[in-house]
Amino acid sequence: MAGIFGALLLAFLLNVGGLRRLAVACLLVCLALSVGLFLWEIYSPEFGFRMPWLEV
Repeated sequence: MAGIFGALLLAFLLNVGGLRRLAVACLLVCLALSVGLFLWEIYSPEFGFRMPWLEV
């Protein structure tokens, strides 16, 4: 999560600095990290695909 925040902050700072292409690249890195974190959470052996509110 810290890596995602760092990439997003770097994209913001690069955009403010006028380096828009690098900012867009950082946004794409942020998106890739977000998708990776989401998939890791879904396929986690401890928490993935669990719906505790459905357990009866």
